[in-house]
Amino acid sequence: MFRDNTKVIHIGNRVIGGGNPILIQSMTNTKTEDVAATVAQIKELEEAGCEIVRCTVPTLEAAKAIAQIKPQISIPLVADIHFDYKMAIAAMENGADKIRINPGNIGGIDKVKAVVDVAKERNIPIRVGVNSGSLEKELVKKYSGVTAEGIVESALDKVAMIEGLGYDNMVISIKSSDVMMCIKAHELLVEKINYPLHVGITESGTYFSGNIKSSVGLGVILYQGIGDTIRVSLTGNPVEEIKTAKLILRTLGLRKGGIEVVSCPTCGRTQIDLIGLANQVETLVAGYPLEIKVAVMGCVVNGPGEAKEADLGIAGGIGEGLLIKKGEIIRKLPEDQLLSALKYELDHWES
Repeated sequence: MFRDNTKVIHIGNRVIGGGNPILIQSMTNTKTEDVAATVAQIKELEEAGCEIVRCTVPTLEAAKAIAQIKPQISIPLVADIHFDYKMAIAAMENGADKIRINPGNIGGIDKVKAVVDVAKERNIPIRVGVNSGSLEKELVKKYSGVTAEGIVESALDKVAMIEGLGYDNMVISIKSSDVMMCIKAHELLVEKINYPLHVGITESGTYFSGNIKSSVGLGVILYQGIGDTIRVSLTGNPVEEIKTAKLILRTLGLRKGGIEVVSCPTCGRTQIDLIGLANQVETLVAGYPLEIKVAVMGCVVNGPGEAKEADLGIAGGIGEGLLIKKGEIIRKLPEDQLLSALKYELDHWES
């Protein structure tokens, strides 16, 4: 498996690569210069399960803000740099745990060397990021368009550039909004390097389209043993990215923890507001550090049978419902007491 053999990289107090657990990342959408707002959002992300956070650093003020943000958070902070190599240096000087750059767009080799020299001095990892949208014109021409092969060649060029400067403390990311292109690029890249990979489908879209594209793309890539850290890119509240990432990893068996909620898709036999109830249950269980399965079923006829593989379940009927535990009906309840009965069982759960 590729991820078992990637180079181990330390990012602040976290470790990726070498078969270590796949870590979940997100990016703030606040102005980094606004320390209070940025810290508040990072803490919200931490609570949701974010393990590495990235902040944009477009100005010197943003770079200096890192020094104020860092003492107030508990997860590593990555500085996202575009075009200005001076911002990369300033971010590292102010405590960034990692920097994300595209060596191809921050100037010539002298500017790249200036960044690498500071990273080397402080032993700060560099995430080398290449996106299909910023592929060099010569590679677009060489491959007659934007292709997986071109993305990989661009990434390898940047890796070789930094290796040539005597540094190998790197994480690599190659992203595209084209899911199949992204998958192919990762399949090609892992045959050529052993650096840990940051995986994601860039510009994937809104909650609806972004979740689908990210789940398909990340699912295929991760299932092949590729990827050491992931970010689900969604247009919206970044907390939603964490929720999706955790579920992708759990679904693939790459992470344990958290309650899995299963619910039937509704049919003509449904006699309660199953959609509303399922949403309430999903919200309820989010606060429990249990590794169990909870079923929410829409009828008392087939519900008990369908919920038999779950640890806990509720099934609703006209004005009443059933509480199910380990496949056995343990109580009949009024419909409006199902949620509170489920909560009681969760509060007193013993494996």
